[in-house]
Amino acid sequence: MAQITLDNLAHSYFPNPRNEADFALKQIDHVWQDGGAYALLGPSGCGKTTLLNIISGLLVPSSGRILFGDQDVTTLAPEQRNIAQVFQFPVIYDTMTVAENLAFPLVNRKVPRDEIEKRVKSTIAMLDLGDKANRKAQGLTADEKQKISLGRGLVRYDVNAILFDEPLTVIDPHMKWQLRTQLKELHREFGHTMIYVTHDQTEALTFADKVVVMYEGEVVQIGTPEELFDEPAHTFVGYFIGSPGMNVLPCEVAGNRLRLGGQEIVLQRSYDSLDGVVEMGVRPEFVRLSGNGEGLPISISAVEDIGRFKIVRAQLDGRSFDAVLPEGTAVPSDARAVIDSSRINIYRNSHLVRGLGAGT
Repeated sequence: MAQITLDNLAHSYFPNPRNEADFALKQIDHVWQDGGAYALLGPSGCGKTTLLNIISGLLVPSSGRILFGDQDVTTLAPEQRNIAQVFQFPVIYDTMTVAENLAFPLVNRKVPRDEIEKRVKSTIAMLDLGDKANRKAQGLTADEKQKISLGRGLVRYDVNAILFDEPLTVIDPHMKWQLRTQLKELHREFGHTMIYVTHDQTEALTFADKVVVMYEGEVVQIGTPEELFDEPAHTFVGYFIGSPGMNVLPCEVAGNRLRLGGQEIVLQRSYDSLDGVVEMGVRPEFVRLSGNGEGLPISISAVEDIGRFKIVRAQLDGRSFDAVLPEGTAVPSDARAVIDSSRINIYRNSHLVRGLGAGT
């Protein structure tokens, strides 16, 4: 297991990048702790697979260094880094049995036979493949093959890190939940450094201790699921995390007063004069609807009944605005939006501004 240090790391697929736009991965400086469970989360093309490939050694970065512990591994090949990597689609040997596939990486490393048998047996049980242990892989389903691929990474106890590149793409939804739970249990038991790439926020938030949110080649926030939900450091994080995502609307802020939709809201914090593009963000969960004239005027366009709650789609000051209401809550005919002011975040040029003290 290893602490992973990203030191002034950046990468461009152009031989002579001219500006920031030419970089698939913009400068990153961060330390990922030994034994941590991290998820790289973001939309397609945001740079997460590029970063994973640099960590694994499939790519050499254009600039900067990557360290495993105190060792500079920037130019080392994948096999020299002592890592296990699980890809989006199964990488196994069809002519081998399930057990032989799982044993293969251990045989290559000359692990003692009795230890191989113990680890393979344990991994087969974890993946619920006991009745298929002696079957050739070529006759298995796609999700069973991917479970073998996962097992080939998990069967190795001595790795610096285990890297997962969207490994549950071909797994059915119920099995995804089971495997994520098992991965978490394995992490608690063995303490591997695990890095999991996904564009699925549910996978990221249920797997990782810390989620690394990426957008247009940048790491815009690293935080716990709670931190990403409560205080998104960037408006993109607010949009991307949550279903529906955070409401973001342009506003005016002076001291502890926010002006939105012709109305004034007293904030819990005070802010210095803000230039640039100023916006407020609030989660739909922290909006309630009033029918007695209290709150901000909205125009409701749809109500989606999800069963456990309702999503109210509306317009506020000409912008999309959502509210999430508890099950059984009535939607007033002349509804107005009441925002919990303690849950409002203020953004300047898309970045969070924390403000000072409590509003008065």
